[in-house]
Amino acid sequence: MKFGTDGIRGVANTQLTPELAMAVGRAAARVLGGPTIAVGRDPRRSGPMLEAAFVAGACSEGASVELLGVVPTPAVAFRSQEASIAAAMISASHNPFADNGIKLFAPGGLKLSDEVQAAVEAELELIGAGRSADAVSGADVGEVRTHDVAPAYVAHVEDSVAEGALSGLKVVLDCGNGAASALAGPLFIALGATVDVINSSPDGQNINSGGGSTDTAGLQRRVVETGADIGFAFDGDADRMMAVDHTGRLIDGDQLLALAANDLRSRGRLPGDTVVVTVMTNLGFRLGMQRLGINVVDTAVGDRFVLEALDAGGFALGGEQSGHLIFRDRATTGDGLLSAAVTAEIVVRAGAPLAGLVDSLMTRLPQVLRNVRIAAPMPDVAARLAGELDAAAESLGDDGRVLVRPSGTEPVVRVMVEATDEAVAHEWCDRLVSAVEAL
Repeated sequence: MKFGTDGIRGVANTQLTPELAMAVGRAAARVLGGPTIAVGRDPRRSGPMLEAAFVAGACSEGASVELLGVVPTPAVAFRSQEASIAAAMISASHNPFADNGIKLFAPGGLKLSDEVQAAVEAELELIGAGRSADAVSGADVGEVRTHDVAPAYVAHVEDSVAEGALSGLKVVLDCGNGAASALAGPLFIALGATVDVINSSPDGQNINSGGGSTDTAGLQRRVVETGADIGFAFDGDADRMMAVDHTGRLIDGDQLLALAANDLRSRGRLPGDTVVVTVMTNLGFRLGMQRLGINVVDTAVGDRFVLEALDAGGFALGGEQSGHLIFRDRATTGDGLLSAAVTAEIVVRAGAPLAGLVDSLMTRLPQVLRNVRIAAPMPDVAARLAGELDAAAESLGDDGRVLVRPSGTEPVVRVMVEATDEAVAHEWCDRLVSAVEAL
């Protein structure tokens, strides 16, 4: 199994087996180095099993392990940055509970570069072929200890906004029965908000089920029913967030990014007047930023690519439509709790509803996205559909956009079409889906 855009991911115990998790632990210890690796997980049932296997692999190579327990991915990255140690997160993010995954962080909280990732994969191949390094024994075997990172991580998020910044704000939080379940409510109460928390009782199987950032219907109803000012939904490992305005309308990552970019620029905190996004970002965002005089830099899909572009350009803000927002002066990865706190503070500071603030900055163009399940990887799918893609681009002109790409986390090809006319977008999406299915 190879690394995708966000680590290794698959069905736990059949695709992502304990044997593979142990091998990844061994490879991580060899390649990432350092005396200690921090390990966190989300609350899905297979987490302890895969955690144990990963830890055994790392310790067998002489690396000690800090067990962080059930915490958000950004808390793991925070510990990696704070202590300058490598780290791993056992999570499948927004996927169903039967899936699981392993995300690796280099010392300093950074996701792996292509070169380091390739080195880890090379070690995995050697381990799979039975080639082992000299075994350690005695005091050279890694030890396992626990570390409670939650208090320091929550304090870090609190410090990212003004004290009492959310006083008077009525907030609904949907934790998706994931890693944020124990932390989100207390955090927002400490910031001064009146808080209603839903989907915060994980049982190992209900993660991302009927709630969270990929299923916001319940949150949208709850916000309207309770008369809340705003709602936030987190995915299973809480590195992404979606918002809901007071009318129950979903506000996605593109819109949240526009809000943050405008706020930072207005306060002189947006270096280069630039924001970094991925190729999936809505054309309406790009047009809105153009009107505001804010530059847009594109990357491939994946928050690690966004982070690389942020660091390369010395920029402060980037993100994805899916709700990964990176505030580079505060974090090394997408952070749903941090993004929610910052968004809520912007709303309070502006003294206006989220709906009006977002609508003044951008208008989302109709965007149709379809996932086509495939039996085998199709890394060259765009090249194989070059004729169809050229025809679509010519037809849509400057008022539309088309993108066909293989997913880095699921066995699907994603087909996306944007157009000013939704019917036209659907028509071209259907044609391209059919073309993919015919390959």
